[in-house]
Amino acid sequence: MSICTTQGIRIAARPFYLPQESDPEAESWVFAYEITITNEGDSSARLIDRQWTIKDAHNNIHEIEGEGVVGQMPVLEPGESFTYQSYCPLGTNYGFMRGRYGMIREDGERFEAEIAPFALLPQWMLN
Repeated sequence: MSICTTQGIRIAARPFYLPQESDPEAESWVFAYEITITNEGDSSARLIDRQWTIKDAHNNIHEIEGEGVVGQMPVLEPGESFTYQSYCPLGTNYGFMRGRYGMIREDGERFEAEIAPFALLPQWMLN
């Protein structure tokens, strides 16, 4: 799990391996991750875009950018949280993700909320 707070926006990421979706013989490993974004600040903030950097075990880097998350641009009032899940396929059995969310406050101030790096690892690799 990774946790990072930027300008009152706390982002917690919890990754997990999906063995039922993976096919190691075909060099296909699928990981999911749950993100919880909490507004610990004093004013509302809208998530408007995202950027992910994904690095696999061979140091291949894949960048993803786009609007919102899972088709939404949630507005978080002070004290509110938004949780969603998504997934990441890899061609290796482990990797790392990190990123940022573009946020905008109700007064129009734009800022980047960091997503701290987290590992994509099958549970058996942790033992």
